[in-house]
Amino acid sequence: MENLQHGADVFFLLMGAILVFAMHGGFAFLEVGTVRHKNQVNALVKILVDFAISTVTYFFIGYWVAYGVSFLVGAATLTGASGGETFAPQGFTLVKFFFLCTFAAAIPAIVSGGIAERARFWPQCLATAIIVGVAYPLLEGVVWNGNFGLQSGLFKEALGADFHDFAGSIVVHAFGGWVALGAVMKLGARAGRYAKSGDQGIPPSSIPWLAMGSWMLCVGWFGFNVMSAQSLSGISGLVAMNSLMAMAGGILSALVVGRNDPGFVHNGALAGLVAVCAGSDIMHPVGSLITGIVAGAIFVQLFQVEQNKWKIDDVLGVWPLHGLCGLWGGIACGIFGTETLGGLGGVTLMSQIVGSIGGSAFGLLAGLIIYTIADLALDFRMTDEEQRRGADLTIHKISANPEEDVRMGRV
Repeated sequence: MENLQHGADVFFLLMGAILVFAMHGGFAFLEVGTVRHKNQVNALVKILVDFAISTVTYFFIGYWVAYGVSFLVGAATLTGASGGETFAPQGFTLVKFFFLCTFAAAIPAIVSGGIAERARFWPQCLATAIIVGVAYPLLEGVVWNGNFGLQSGLFKEALGADFHDFAGSIVVHAFGGWVALGAVMKLGARAGRYAKSGDQGIPPSSIPWLAMGSWMLCVGWFGFNVMSAQSLSGISGLVAMNSLMAMAGGILSALVVGRNDPGFVHNGALAGLVAVCAGSDIMHPVGSLITGIVAGAIFVQLFQVEQNKWKIDDVLGVWPLHGLCGLWGGIACGIFGTETLGGLGGVTLMSQIVGSIGGSAFGLLAGLIIYTIADLALDFRMTDEEQRRGADLTIHKISANPEEDVRMGRV
């Protein structure tokens, strides 16, 4: 029975890892549908290569930074067959790595959408390695492993409860969104985006591709949230219900506030899911619905302010979607997670405010530092002429439809 339990937990978490891995296809197609046709190949390659770099970097460095575990031991030890406390039986620790690696790799996938159409390829690869190897694991270790004593000291003793982030509203999404803001600020706007004659809006290349990316992310998100329990004994249907309600709230809110704009509607679903991650295990479903509704409105309104008023060329709106909705989600956990409002309790509003703002600020600082390093080392921004030609031909020497280009004599 003990072996069966271990095997069941391994399979459970493996399915979660696969679902979250599939979300990276969602990130890719969301970007493909949003960027211009001449940058679609670059979007697909970036997400896949970033995942590979993230995996290798997290294996050798990042997981050790966050959890103090090195995989440079014999296979018998890794699988738990030779005993010891570090590696659980039947390779459970290995699938836990796979699961958490898909979370870590989400950070450069988030950033990719903000810096699309004018970022060089190799500087982004360098930045990905630093983010996943050092910056992200520092925050992950503090929140999910109790590193540096901040959970037990600052939060529990001084603020009344541990900072609660069940599935990463702050650790993954807010951090990633604020890193992206730092990257976008360092990179600047696309050539011609804000001309002297006024805002030159750039329409999406494909609403169907954008929509498919959103659907893939929504489906995978139930692995992202529900399987953050990391064991069959810890699984809760409340997490699934709360994720569903927040997603619905985000969709309906974005539908109304965004005046039926399909881009806002499909991203509204993601806004709700981003926000509910932190408290999905302790909120009441009504609280999750409200959290999603607020998140949908935050995304629509702040996306327009960011793009049109502040003239920040964040192509997919990843700062309002992940950065601000994630920040809201961390705080909302301290509101709707309390027993007073129907939640399971164990959280305080002050702890959630301090942890949420702190995690977001760390993300912005990390983004500014890391992308300054990438720019100094490898020149981050494509030239105006390279942008005019497009990242596909400039970087990868091939377009999204090479057969048609040959037939029409364009190459």
